Amino acid sequence: MKVLVIGGGAREHALIWKLKQSPEVTKIFCAPGNPGIASLAECVDIPVKELAKLVRFALDSAIDLTVVGPEDPLVAGIVDLFQRNDLRIFGPTARAAQLEGSKTYSKELMLRHNIPTATARTFRDYDVAMQYLRTAQAPIVVKADGLAAGKGVSVCKTIEEAREVTRKMMRDEMHGKSGTTVVFEEFLEGEEISILAITDGHTIVPFEPAQDHKSIFDGNKGPNTGGMGTYSPLPQIEASILEEAERECVFQAIHAMNRDGVPFSGCLFAGLMITEDGPKVIEYNVRFGDPEAETMLRRLKSDLFPLLWHTTAGTLDQCSIEWDPRPVVTVILASGGYPGKPNPPTQIKGADADFGPDVVVFHAGTKLVDGKLMTAGGRVLAVSAIGDDLEAARVKAYAAADKIDFAGKQMRRDIGARGLTATRIE
Repeated sequence: MKVLVIGGGAREHALIWKLKQSPEVTKIFCAPGNPGIASLAECVDIPVKELAKLVRFALDSAIDLTVVGPEDPLVAGIVDLFQRNDLRIFGPTARAAQLEGSKTYSKELMLRHNIPTATARTFRDYDVAMQYLRTAQAPIVVKADGLAAGKGVSVCKTIEEAREVTRKMMRDEMHGKSGTTVVFEEFLEGEEISILAITDGHTIVPFEPAQDHKSIFDGNKGPNTGGMGTYSPLPQIEASILEEAERECVFQAIHAMNRDGVPFSGCLFAGLMITEDGPKVIEYNVRFGDPEAETMLRRLKSDLFPLLWHTTAGTLDQCSIEWDPRPVVTVILASGGYPGKPNPPTQIKGADADFGPDVVVFHAGTKLVDGKLMTAGGRVLAVSAIGDDLEAARVKAYAAADKIDFAGKQMRRDIGARGLTATRIE
């Protein structure tokens, strides 16, 4: 089988790393890919938003299965376009992708179907939004309604900070048109977790849970990023709580989409907060998480290809899934300046070293210039390590991360620490 993976980050590198292990996969292409991916697949110079070119490439190359990594082409309707051309593709339709593409759509669906979530108000008029903030309570969460590369959420500790963020979103268009509609949301406290599930709209196969670290600095300080690292499993959270989260926040969303006549097929990613009142949805994404994928695909013992193939065929009930019980820790190495404007490209040293079989370095934002590996974006590399226990995985991940060097390198030092020190949530 020939597979096309769309995207060029660490998530796509991880997907290809796992697909490469399948005996059913004979050839992998990636559009546009990156230098790390190029060691496993043939990279094709087509941007992810060039949907017509991607369709033409898939037709001309007789691609058997296309897997979409990032959210932008999904929201733009790439699945609908491929399906109209009788091409098999993993991911939701444009209508279903609105679950991530519009915070307002997502929130309305949750409220309509009694899925536990934070209370929220949506505003399209700047003056009305600012008037609401006069009586609002802090802390408060301000979200861009549309896609913002994981940076459209601000947790504001004061109302003055919320006013400033709202002005930047709605007036200055810091996230383009995605932020001209804003959602003000209740601040939730608790343990944040990520649960992914693949589904053909009927059968639902949940993945093991992970915990992401959104803030740029240790201790969850500083502005939000696309994610600075993940680990799995989560020893501090009781199995019954995780089961409730799956049932009430993940399964119910897929059933709700069916009831609304918008069936969901692909990967549903729920960002949740385990509060004193139980699990609540922070947001939904409609694709594999990043950096969750770099952690979860390391733990997945089953062949990934049949899971994706049977999802697109509507026969996911024919598959089973098996997990490696060993913990995985993934640490993101980011450019200086991130999550704002990243520093100019700089040479990366040590990323191609042999760190042993338990460590894999996935490329996120890299490029080759005159044979030298250079930074090319905010998040640069994802260093993923598996160990016999969580502490062992952390030691391996950080030992490798410390041997990779580039000017301005940023990374958090507390990835996975919650799993070692947090009080067990039951």
